[in-house]
Amino acid sequence: MANTIDAKMLSKMFLAGAKNLEAKKEWINDLNVFPVPDGDTGTNMTLTIMSAAKEVSFMETPDMASLCKAISSGSLRGARGNSGVILSQLFRGFTKVVKEYEELDANIIADAFDKAVETAYKAVMKPKEGTILTVAKGGAQKARELADNGEDDLEIFFGEIIQYADEVLSKTPDMLPVLKQAGVVDSGGQGLMQVLKGAYDAFLGKEIDLTIPDAAPTASTGMKLNMDAQAQVDIKFGYCTEFIIMLSKNFNIKQEMDFKEYLESIGDSIVVVADDSVVKVHVHTNDPGLAIQKALKYGALSNLKIDNMRLEHQEKLFKMSEKNQEPAVSEMPKKEVGFIAVSVGEGINEIFTGLGVDYIIEGGQTMNPSTEDMLNAIDKVNADTIYILPNNKNIILAAEQAVHMAEGKKIVVIPTKTVPQGITAVINYVPDLSVEENTETMIEEIKAVSTGQVTYAVRDTVIDGKEIKAGDYMGIGDNGILSNGTDMMEITFKMIEDMMEDDKELISIYYGKEISEETAEELKNMVEARYPKCDVELQYGGQPIYYYIVSAE
Repeated sequence: MANTIDAKMLSKMFLAGAKNLEAKKEWINDLNVFPVPDGDTGTNMTLTIMSAAKEVSFMETPDMASLCKAISSGSLRGARGNSGVILSQLFRGFTKVVKEYEELDANIIADAFDKAVETAYKAVMKPKEGTILTVAKGGAQKARELADNGEDDLEIFFGEIIQYADEVLSKTPDMLPVLKQAGVVDSGGQGLMQVLKGAYDAFLGKEIDLTIPDAAPTASTGMKLNMDAQAQVDIKFGYCTEFIIMLSKNFNIKQEMDFKEYLESIGDSIVVVADDSVVKVHVHTNDPGLAIQKALKYGALSNLKIDNMRLEHQEKLFKMSEKNQEPAVSEMPKKEVGFIAVSVGEGINEIFTGLGVDYIIEGGQTMNPSTEDMLNAIDKVNADTIYILPNNKNIILAAEQAVHMAEGKKIVVIPTKTVPQGITAVINYVPDLSVEENTETMIEEIKAVSTGQVTYAVRDTVIDGKEIKAGDYMGIGDNGILSNGTDMMEITFKMIEDMMEDDKELISIYYGKEISEETAEELKNMVEARYPKCDVELQYGGQPIYYYIVSAE
């Protein structure tokens, strides 16, 4: 078998890994420890890798450097959720090493695995064993052992790495008791294994469909795309436009994303692959001239090719896409400080807007926004300093990754893990205080907020000694499941009782879109009777999946 792989083979292996992960994403979602209906590890990892796979799929004859650029930048921008961010960091570290070579042998690949693990561990403030990190580390250790022992047959090399990493994955329940209780292995680690196994199948020459569909709409653009779909289901742009920009100006990640966002506003099927000196561009658009004019700002053009994919222009559709564009930053008044909040539900959106939040990213529990969504939001807020409120523990890493990629603005992530924490944070912002003082105050204040959320179980399981049946209602607190059973009102009230401490003075209840105002009022009356010394507020949240979100502070 081959002792080396080139860029063409690595590209095929990467696409096959992405496809295999996509095929298994729902199975991976079901490995979620808590049996909630929004288990999303598989979805987050798939959207992350597909962001890069879409770019890679346009590269007919990639060299190693341009392939690595597409894998790294594509996955970094598309990263969603903790597992997706960690996966993107694994790719980032791996590509840092292999981009220097045109052919990869076992020693180079082992070095790349080591760098991948090092990079991913650094990205996580408090790395936890028994997760995707542990599985990646196990694979890297086996790769180093094999390479040091002189194993150069890549079929054996890859096969033994996968076998050992699978063994490590099987032991993750012994490292994290919560996994053992739920009877599952780590979902992020399982997602990584599916990427590796798909890549190995491609290396072995198995017949695999490597077609990469268009990426799913992001949280920030989903509404615009849905409006377009209502106007005309079959959306197509008439001209396939390709060219290479010979760079004469700096073209960093931020500028690359701005350029790509502009292309998205005038067309689809976009790929922008940047190297140190050239940028390869592909776009389907109704007006190639706009793409060309924009590109000329960065340098001279070569290899220009425009094909008419349809005889009739679709000017009506193009004008619609122009109307749906959001206003440019320059059209918004300049502020010293701005706020971005991740939110879900029209009522909660209105609460954040009413508190002065400048930009709402639709997302939260049901769809974790990507790093690119964060960067797009940062571009829209015309402020020198921008606070980001992730409002979900699975979104904090993506927000922090955006901090390192944004330019020209000071970005501060307040690590809010729930919507009530986000509301408390923005309420406690004081304009007269410095950025540092406000940051310290907001972080301190959110610690005093206890949050509970009511949803239903999608499977039978046992967690924290509680036997849970599929269809049961569950009251989930900050540190685990507080109550479960078949009566929603009883479960919600019991959850609130478990949340309460002597120093709590305010109880806020946000009811979801499936709960009537009358039912929510009944719960409020019960809580007021039980806690007469507390202020009890009831607000319409409109959130999906979670019937109630409750905070006590």
